Amino acid sequence: MGRELVAEPDAEDRKPQSDEARSAFAPPSGVAAAFEDESHTTSEFAIPEGLAPPEPPSAEREGSAFNAPRTYRAPAFTPPTGIPVVRLTKEVPWQDRMRTMLRMPVSDRPVAEPAQRTEEDDGPAVPRVLDLTLRIGELLLAGGEGAEDVEAAMLAVCRSYGLDRCEPNVTFTLLSMSYQPSLVDDPITASRTVRRRATDYTRLAAVYRLVDDISDDETEVSLEEAYRRLAEIRRNRHPYPGWVLTGAAGLLAGAASVLVGGDAIVFVAAALGAMLGDRLAWLCAGRGLPEFYQFTVAAMPPAAIGIALTLANVDVASSAVVTGGLFALLPGRALVAGVQDGLTGFYITAAARLLEVMYFYVGIVTGVLLALYFGVKLGAELDPDIAVSSSQQPVVAIVASMLLALAFAVLLQQERSTVLMVTLNGGVAWSVYGAMHYPGGLSPVASTAVAAGVVGLFGQLLSRFRFASALPYTTAAIGPLLPGSATYFGLLSIAQNDVDAGLVNLSKAAALAMAIAIGVNLGSEISRLFMRLPGVSTEGRRAAKRTRGF
Repeated sequence: MGRELVAEPDAEDRKPQSDEARSAFAPPSGVAAAFEDESHTTSEFAIPEGLAPPEPPSAEREGSAFNAPRTYRAPAFTPPTGIPVVRLTKEVPWQDRMRTMLRMPVSDRPVAEPAQRTEEDDGPAVPRVLDLTLRIGELLLAGGEGAEDVEAAMLAVCRSYGLDRCEPNVTFTLLSMSYQPSLVDDPITASRTVRRRATDYTRLAAVYRLVDDISDDETEVSLEEAYRRLAEIRRNRHPYPGWVLTGAAGLLAGAASVLVGGDAIVFVAAALGAMLGDRLAWLCAGRGLPEFYQFTVAAMPPAAIGIALTLANVDVASSAVVTGGLFALLPGRALVAGVQDGLTGFYITAAARLLEVMYFYVGIVTGVLLALYFGVKLGAELDPDIAVSSSQQPVVAIVASMLLALAFAVLLQQERSTVLMVTLNGGVAWSVYGAMHYPGGLSPVASTAVAAGVVGLFGQLLSRFRFASALPYTTAAIGPLLPGSATYFGLLSIAQNDVDAGLVNLSKAAALAMAIAIGVNLGSEISRLFMRLPGVSTEGRRAAKRTRGF
């Protein structure tokens, strides 16, 4: 009987196979492992392999603010005139490029090409860029710059540091800047309030140079460097001391009195009255009185001197003394800025500026009427017809207008390099006005509008040539065109109880003021109309805000 040989199991096979002998997550014997890598995701929300729909290789991933979702199947719409291609070339000034982008929707604006490189690898420091932008806008707005130009400067700074989806907003006393990285990110908004205003066109020009350097690709201006330069601009002293400003106010009043028919005695009297009013206004400002009372006090000395000359029976045109003193007080800068904001679509800011101008006018009217009322009670015979006719000598009138523009430029704290240009521009303005009004026979309003348009055109050309603001070249040049005589005649008629004649003259003064402001703005727009602008040239450039009211 044969004996079978049976192979005995190994030592490993003889070990007990209990639950502790193997992992609970180990696959049973004979079942292939589901995952080779233990770090592979085992989330219950993960889509099993093979069930996800294949994505075309050319499809763009979702999540970008500029890409439509995959489920969006709306048909594309092409306008009949085609979709314009926006090309913002850098051969033109940054002001024109930023205005072009401000007048188009955010979605149509081209992607920003940063002109400045930041130290951070992950992009610019957004809060610091917004703060720098608001500080620059504050200086521009406080200096009297128009709302559209302030927004253009703010947009230029943000885009230069790589923030493309920005929306600046400027009102009379508040500036805000909003930045949204994409449609799925929360926006970041910062604001700043303009507490006080100071007329200093030297500081305004320095801010423009800073913005121009920031917008330039070839000039490296870091955030720290921009903050340092901005601090220097704030600390800089005014270019002219106080006694020079007082002398400039006297020169302005004297030159204005010559324009309305005054002689040497009237020149000296008007200059003394204006300088005394300027010192009283400085005294009121030092005591913290509002500007309304400053204008009221400053308007009284010229009127009082004119009345004193009449009571003393001095054979001079005393009305020219009062008229010359008014020229130094009329708020031409605020008037032009207010009308410009209204024409460009910033109606809230325009209404606030014009309301400020109205308060200034009321202060001037109050001061002059107080002096005229007491003068009439004392028996002063003031005849407005004495100063109705302007100087009959064209050379004298042109020289007086240039002196007036020169004094106005000093009062505005302009740079010395721009004073000569604005002086010549003021002479050109009066020459155009005189040629159209006296030999041409046109109305004063039409002549004033054309002369102001020439001022705005020349100012815009000079500003584009020097890449600076147009205000230093236009504001002082419109000084000879300000309606000082019409304002005085209206106030004098009201003081003599001739309200109808007074309202007629005051209405004429308001019409002349509007003609100046509209003419300056129209001259600036004409210069841009015939120059090459960035963007599309399909049927003309975009309107400021709206077209035909809708």
